[in-house]
Amino acid sequence: MRRRAGRILLLVMVSILLAVLLAPFFMPVPPLQGTVSAQSLADPDSQFIEINGIDLHFKKMGQGEPVFLLLHGFGSSLYSWDAVMEPLSQMGTVIAFDRPGFGLTDRPLDWEGQNPYSPEAQVELVTGLLDHFGVQQAFLIGNSAGGTAAMQAALAHPERVAGLVLVAPAVYSGGGTPAWVRPLLTTPQMRHLGPLVARQIQARSPELIALSWHNPDLLTSQTLALYQKPLHVENWDRALWEFTLASRPSGLAKKLEQFSLPVLVVTGDDDRVVPTAESVRLASELPNARLSVIANAGHVPHEERPADFMDAMRDFLNDLD
Repeated sequence: MRRRAGRILLLVMVSILLAVLLAPFFMPVPPLQGTVSAQSLADPDSQFIEINGIDLHFKKMGQGEPVFLLLHGFGSSLYSWDAVMEPLSQMGTVIAFDRPGFGLTDRPLDWEGQNPYSPEAQVELVTGLLDHFGVQQAFLIGNSAGGTAAMQAALAHPERVAGLVLVAPAVYSGGGTPAWVRPLLTTPQMRHLGPLVARQIQARSPELIALSWHNPDLLTSQTLALYQKPLHVENWDRALWEFTLASRPSGLAKKLEQFSLPVLVVTGDDDRVVPTAESVRLASELPNARLSVIANAGHVPHEERPADFMDAMRDFLNDLD
């Protein structure tokens, strides 16, 4: 009787384990509806070039030096810089691009060699762009996760970076998928379900955008449409999941003493994504940084208060002359 009970318990445990392992595969992941190619969503001033095997979407304005390379944050695109590209172009050359996994840049799902969504690939994309345009040095301007990508590029290739403008950079928190979570996310079960998780961004997009602004009432329907435009690109959900799998904490907080180049840290006084206090702390811990706290602004002060952002940029550049 006891042996029979043991066999029954073992059978139940095996059944539960199989259910846990196999159930996710029976959950349907329907294909996205209404998606189109990235090129069909391009603007008249959009351009595409191949850098390191990636078909990169970018926009370019101005001429001469200095050169400003703009890196947007997670879930955003080069449209984040629309309000400041023209005034920046009056000072020099401005290049804004969509990082892999976002905007209208190519979203590879298969590759050989380096993962195109990895932090290392992001760094090499920066230098690849500079090489393509024959630029020896540039100012890197990065918002949120784009700020940490700019910092990583400056560490890897300091000779290519004239200075950094870090707009609410995610240095102390929110910087990638923790190592202990990654093994779970890379299981076959989660790879199957991952696109469904990524699609939740589309459902919550207006809420997340509003969180980034001090005054969401200033968000126009045109602005919201620009944010949501990349969510119509083919395979955006699978690419976003690949980006999530490839991300990891930057460890930059332990390397701040290595940044001897000029840095401007910009934050809104009401940043609820990367708390304002974290940007203030960063500016105090970097060896050669100045701080600009923009009033009545949230996580994207260059979008919400572009004139104030440009004032901070001009002051920063004038002090370097």
